[in-house]
Amino acid sequence: MPNLNVAMLGTPDYAKNVGKKGTTSDITFYNLKKGEDTVTMIEPLRYPERLPPLFYSASMADSAVLVVDAITPEFGETVVMLDCAGVKNGYVILRNYLDKSQIDPLIKGTVIENYTFMEDDPNVLRERLLDDASKKPREEKNIPGGVSVDHHFNVKGIGTVVLGGVEFGTINKHDMMKVLPTEKTAQVRSIQRHDTDCDDATEGDRVGLALKNITSEELDRGYVLTTSPSVKISDNFSGKLKIVKYWQTPVTEGMVIHLGHWMQFVSGKVESVSGDPKNPDIVISVEKEIVFLPGDNSVVFHLDAGKLRVVGTIPLN
Repeated sequence: MPNLNVAMLGTPDYAKNVGKKGTTSDITFYNLKKGEDTVTMIEPLRYPERLPPLFYSASMADSAVLVVDAITPEFGETVVMLDCAGVKNGYVILRNYLDKSQIDPLIKGTVIENYTFMEDDPNVLRERLLDDASKKPREEKNIPGGVSVDHHFNVKGIGTVVLGGVEFGTINKHDMMKVLPTEKTAQVRSIQRHDTDCDDATEGDRVGLALKNITSEELDRGYVLTTSPSVKISDNFSGKLKIVKYWQTPVTEGMVIHLGHWMQFVSGKVESVSGDPKNPDIVISVEKEIVFLPGDNSVVFHLDAGKLRVVGTIPLN
């Protein structure tokens, strides 16, 4: 059965009441398993001081659980992040006597508007998520796949190991995979899903891969392992910037921004701006090449903006 990836947002450590703690860095993973059904929960650390962990959590997610203790700027930024990341399914848990009518105006027109409101009960949530995982369709296996790396290290007796998510298609044991944006290749020695050895993994699966022909020192978070000829890399993008309705600061030439895509969070600069200020045509250059599939969306950030640092989205072509 497929794996369900869930961003656990709003209240730190809420996921520890729902699943078993796994890998932790600036994001913490919690795992659930019942029979063939698996759930991976992702929780950001050090947010709101650091924005990337919130983006990574939303970027990996099929759905989200938003726990609301108070209506704060962080709540608003989290709503905007989930909307820009396109996380269309999820649950809202209100605490501290908050009422749905208090947040309805704040989520109107966003993906959160369609989330299900539920009681604050980790046991009920656990069963809901496992049920959602059981209903998630499994992707076709005949499409070349790609894995976005979020952690990498050397393991004595095994060699190079990466942890990541299958972003698209299928990967197979013994695949020779390009390691983008580098020119290196690596072979998949073995695949694990939720600590179980397997021969393949498909979109949405969280995997651990043992690799040949590459060392951990040659890898970085955000690198993409792929067999797909469709994947592109670029350090320059142009297109229409869809600005979120709450954004107040004009987007101007020379503005320092960041682009977020999969597990990539890359610094860049606005080279030119023209047209409608609310939906301008812009050109962006970035410091490191970004790996993407044509037509993917990237989230645009301005980290010095204050309470709301999410600017909007731009298509990658």
